[in-house]
Amino acid sequence: MKYGFGVDVGGTTVKIGLFDRTGMLLERFEIPTHTENGGARILPEIAAAIEGVLSRRLIAKEDAEGIGVGVPGPVAPDGTVNRCVNLNWGVFNLHKDLGDLTGLCVKAGNDANCAALGEHWKGGGMGCRSTVFVTLGTGVGGGVIIDGKVLEGAHGVGGEIGHITVNTPNPYPCTCGKRGCVEQYASANAIVRQTKERLTASDEASVLRGRRDFTCKDVFAAAKGGERFAESVLEQAFDYLGEALASACCVADPERIILGGGMSKAGEYLLERVERHFKKYMFHACKGTEFSLAALGNDAGMYGAYRLLTMEERE
Repeated sequence: MKYGFGVDVGGTTVKIGLFDRTGMLLERFEIPTHTENGGARILPEIAAAIEGVLSRRLIAKEDAEGIGVGVPGPVAPDGTVNRCVNLNWGVFNLHKDLGDLTGLCVKAGNDANCAALGEHWKGGGMGCRSTVFVTLGTGVGGGVIIDGKVLEGAHGVGGEIGHITVNTPNPYPCTCGKRGCVEQYASANAIVRQTKERLTASDEASVLRGRRDFTCKDVFAAAKGGERFAESVLEQAFDYLGEALASACCVADPERIILGGGMSKAGEYLLERVERHFKKYMFHACKGTEFSLAALGNDAGMYGAYRLLTMEERE
């Protein structure tokens, strides 16, 4: 029996999963991410944790396929990490450094792409050849899988769904430097901002009026409770998202669009409305595009990191 590891490196914790060759998650645990001193402790502590699992489970090194790693930043095909701000990492070769620490094969990729690959393989995209995965949270991110492989692109920015420009009368500035990026209209932060702007500019009745702080979850709760004001705010956000996804599908032509991230907890309420708006904008040949909710939650990155490692070894 062969085993392998999927590692999802986040700014607060590192999620580590032990998998068998079928992709079954046998064990899952987390360790703290120590980002001080340029994140110098992160790789040695990952290595120590993996060594501990191998020793405890009596797994020989020759029975371990290696380690797949997802990191919050750009990773070149040879494993070179070109700065990860959240981890305080500079430029180094992760394949070599973690490989030297463990004696195992290492394959690294961007964390969003790993999550997309995980959902495609064992989550909301199971059984599909091509999928678009969208994470709806603080921002809008995601990844594109074409014929089972991550679309990275020539500059490593394949799948940057959040920076698709939408047609809006008020092109709000994005942190990327552009204006009109869908992230500024359909993310959780954007929904809260737009709700506050509309409350200030109108006298519309809302349970949110007068509250100093509220979250995107509160806006969804008000809308689900039947409040017309909150519903209209969300419908506008879903309309922009539907427009952006229609544009993405003209390029990727996926079988299925998978909605993940914190906002996906809204379930069918979100799914039905985004799909309805998507159909308003889609190219007619994309009418068969399916929608589903993400299924793996916070484990998607681990699954995708392991898949990133094994799919190359088995080709």
